[in-house]
Amino acid sequence: MFEGKRVLVTGGTGSLGQVLVRRLLDGSVGLPETVTVFSRDEAKQHYMRLSYVQRTASTDEIIFENFRRRLQFRIGDVRSYESVAAAMRHADVVINAAALKQVPTCEYFPSQAVATNIGGAQNIVRAIRELQLPIETVVGISTDKACKPVNVMGLSKAVMERIFIADALESPQTRFLVVRYGNVLASRGSVIPLFLEQIRNGGPVTLTSEAMTRFLISLDEAVDTVFAAVREGASGETYIPLCASATVRDIAAALIGDRKVATVVTGIRPGEKLHEVLISEEEFRHATRRGEYYAISAMLPELATASVDSQDALTAREYSSDTSVGDLVSTRSLLARHGLLPEQQPQTPEKAGELLR
Repeated sequence: MFEGKRVLVTGGTGSLGQVLVRRLLDGSVGLPETVTVFSRDEAKQHYMRLSYVQRTASTDEIIFENFRRRLQFRIGDVRSYESVAAAMRHADVVINAAALKQVPTCEYFPSQAVATNIGGAQNIVRAIRELQLPIETVVGISTDKACKPVNVMGLSKAVMERIFIADALESPQTRFLVVRYGNVLASRGSVIPLFLEQIRNGGPVTLTSEAMTRFLISLDEAVDTVFAAVREGASGETYIPLCASATVRDIAAALIGDRKVATVVTGIRPGEKLHEVLISEEEFRHATRRGEYYAISAMLPELATASVDSQDALTAREYSSDTSVGDLVSTRSLLARHGLLPEQQPQTPEKAGELLR
């Protein structure tokens, strides 16, 4: 699938980007000719580079040999058309994982979310069109918050989706795909690291709402969804994984276990939903099941791939995180399977003698 390809990963130093790069380099989906990490954070790139050469300190040749290696690093910003265009001249496949993704941050700084989440997508499609780049596939990484959006983060990601889908008509030589999934377990900014730290400190664990539900997916499952889309998807399609879901109350209870740690309800934050939706009722009329995924056909008739009969359209339903919520036992089992329970966490030297209360 990726054998001999030149793969560009924007936002490659993020939580998803790092796992995606590792999976691309292990050869399980074909060994790429190059994998290029494109991001604006030189510190994260530096430490990611060192981790791959198994060094604790850098020497000049680690940077100077950058473009002779299979794994390459480029400093740049998806907001800059020039840096995006320069990076894409050396790519066959582009995976756009660069984003502002924290809901409250985007609420307070909406123009910044627009500049990254929408402007970045515009720069990618503009480079393909104006420079006539022979890009084979572009994958836009989206979120459940883009479905029936109520916050700036979701709204900006929804527009990002439509930019890529619409450009499938403008640049028919390139296949444009979107991948949409829910909360990633233990990713930066997610609730689980926060809960774990609060438990280590003796509590309280802060819940926005006990009734709130969320889809839960691991980073490897998110990457699997990207690979499934690239392997099977038609241009203009959006891929959705079948996800477990749980209440925030049960996530906290599973992590706390028998410890004497209190919980406090603080109220829903700006821009938050009580429940997330991965496929709306309208989209379900254009969706087909493919194994462990749904593929949503583009709304644009020129790109439509799904064939849904009238009866299916009448019974279409949304795919929401409160549709089939796991109980406390299944939630704890899910967290344990991914090594996320407090007792499964590695202890730092300063905390080696510190027991979770």
